[in-house]
Amino acid sequence: MRKRALISVSDKSEIESFAKELVKYDFDILSTGGTAKQLRDAGIDVIDVDEVTGFPEILDGRVKTLHPKIHGGLLARDTADHEEQLKEEGIHRIHLVIANLYPFQETLAKETATEEEIIENIDIGGPAMLRASAKNFESVAVIVEPSDYKLILEELEEHDGEIPLSIRKKLAAKVFRHTAQYDAMIAEYFAEQTGEVFPGKYTVTYEKVQELRYGENPHQEAAFYKELDSKETSISGAKQLHGKELSYNNIQDANAAIEIVTEFEGAAAVAVKHMNPCGIGVGSTIEIAFSRAYDADPVSIFGGIVAFNEEVTKEVAEKLSEIFLEIIVAPGFSQEALDILTEKKNIRLLEMRVEAPENKEFTLKSVHGGLLLQSTDVYDLTPEDLSVVTERKPTEEELKDLIFAQKAVKHVKSNAIVLAKNGQTLGIGAGQMNRVGAAKIAIEQAGEKVAGSVLASDAFFPMPDTVEAAAKAGIKAIIQPGGSKRDEDSIKVCDDYGIAMVFTKVRHFKH
Repeated sequence: MRKRALISVSDKSEIESFAKELVKYDFDILSTGGTAKQLRDAGIDVIDVDEVTGFPEILDGRVKTLHPKIHGGLLARDTADHEEQLKEEGIHRIHLVIANLYPFQETLAKETATEEEIIENIDIGGPAMLRASAKNFESVAVIVEPSDYKLILEELEEHDGEIPLSIRKKLAAKVFRHTAQYDAMIAEYFAEQTGEVFPGKYTVTYEKVQELRYGENPHQEAAFYKELDSKETSISGAKQLHGKELSYNNIQDANAAIEIVTEFEGAAAVAVKHMNPCGIGVGSTIEIAFSRAYDADPVSIFGGIVAFNEEVTKEVAEKLSEIFLEIIVAPGFSQEALDILTEKKNIRLLEMRVEAPENKEFTLKSVHGGLLLQSTDVYDLTPEDLSVVTERKPTEEELKDLIFAQKAVKHVKSNAIVLAKNGQTLGIGAGQMNRVGAAKIAIEQAGEKVAGSVLASDAFFPMPDTVEAAAKAGIKAIIQPGGSKRDEDSIKVCDDYGIAMVFTKVRHFKH
């Protein structure tokens, strides 16, 4: 008895040539709807599904393969009992299934898609057929991606028209991942439509971009995955123009740099090392911004990542080329800049749209045996949000620097202190176990520039010791959330030294 291949695909790329090759290996082709028409038009003999089932497609095509004569042919095992039942019911075995699903994701991405159109692109028969075939991998081979056509033809050639069990099992695993991903997208759509922020069951789905040489350390395995609808404004949507393959740490650091540089309007440049900023600068031009970011810490920038929110110019590229950097990220590079930077063989150049994330976005963090999910910290501070709590008010220039420093400290590992002046970070104290320790590191880094600078803290001062250290260093203004039981102690120290202090009422812990 000849073998049967059931073909029902939304993605019809290469399906005609593949079906013609299957015929050469003694497969009869069973098909439905538009797929059957396309195969016939290509000169391939096709058996219609409704000819096998004796039942027409109904309900605008919603019901066509959901029939015992199809699923019996997919689910029958190689046993005498099953063979007898197939014979009694006149059911023909199906040995190979080629199917992919209605384009739900593509439909959802269309700005003009209506709810009716989206719902109609939720496939029912396709997943049932795929899952039945995958469950019965001992007897059925199932293909869900056109990229596997070549593999199947090679296996058929090598094994006299048969597909080995090991291959059938791998294909089955791929099917279950595919249908799980499909259902996850649909579940997410309905969660958004019904306003469920944290549903009782949370399923996420990603696609592999690449396997990485190693993780944070050489003994750790790693791979990079992207969201299915990843945007051009994300690291997974960046276009690499030059340089070596990105590493695990490169991707993390580049992502941190992008998150920081999107905070600022006007020209901005950010240098990052180990996911902490080591220098941030803003200015009227990208040249001024980078000069400030570099001068903020010319030592730590070595081997770091630099991100810009404007096109990299020739002048900036000339300065960048003098430094050892891992990655440069920007929305664009002038041709002169590219000519200069691509002289350096290993530096990675990433081009991407640099835009702040949307309020509705979430960040995920894995913990042992679980997952933490939270909305992204996109709080945008304005002067109107501030409360002056000291006798002296900040000057206009101090206020600009305070807001700049607060935007920066939000992206520094807690406990965090940032010192800034004239659109430039001067000292950054990151990841310390106590706040005064972070302040001392920032003050020491700022050196002689500390006098007249401003200080930002990611959380309140539990004691006045940080304010006292700032006063002795000559810092003139402070921004912090407030909310400590000992706020009055810190306010008194400020008043004693003539320091202006403002409260934001918003904490920015970053663990």
